[in-house]
Amino acid sequence: MSASLTPFLQLASQTVRDPREGARRVLSLRVPEGLLWQALVLVVVVSVLLTSLGELLVPAPVDPLVPVFAANPMFTAVVQGGLLVVTVYAIHFIGRALGGKGDFAGALALTVWLQFIMTLLQVAQTVFLLVLPPVAGLIGVLGIGLFFWLLSHFVTVLHGFTSAVGTFFGILVSMVAIVFAVSVLMSLLGITLQGALPDV
Repeated sequence: MSASLTPFLQLASQTVRDPREGARRVLSLRVPEGLLWQALVLVVVVSVLLTSLGELLVPAPVDPLVPVFAANPMFTAVVQGGLLVVTVYAIHFIGRALGGKGDFAGALALTVWLQFIMTLLQVAQTVFLLVLPPVAGLIGVLGIGLFFWLLSHFVTVLHGFTSAVGTFFGILVSMVAIVFAVSVLMSLLGITLQGALPDV
């Protein structure tokens, strides 16, 4: 098992050091879409399991949403999987609308690869929850920065953009717009998290 993971771990390490080259290598593999969707499901399942394990190790989270997700792993998997699917479509369609040249399969491949790297980081965070909890918190903060760092370079390579900084700000604007649209849609449908959160 460890031997079969070694090439992926090596590519993940290279991707963190040089995101653009890592993205190019992933895109060059031309993995079939069917296999990519299976990989997406797999990384979501592993991530949810790690989240549940983290909740067991640290049963007093600061975020009030954590108990809601921890109480229902299936709901967590659906939400996380849904967010990844939205990410794939957003990378593809918004990127194309802004003049990008990437295809849907590339957007899917890079989203899965990004989630794989974040899952590796989650593994490290879970280990440090056992041995050195303060470092686990620091890893979580660094993970946010790493996510945007990698995503900006991935989208830049996929769509042939010139500036990762410009891509980063485009991602931020797109995220705000998507969150706003989803919030409006949920309000129109009468869907809220009221009752799921504890009274404060």
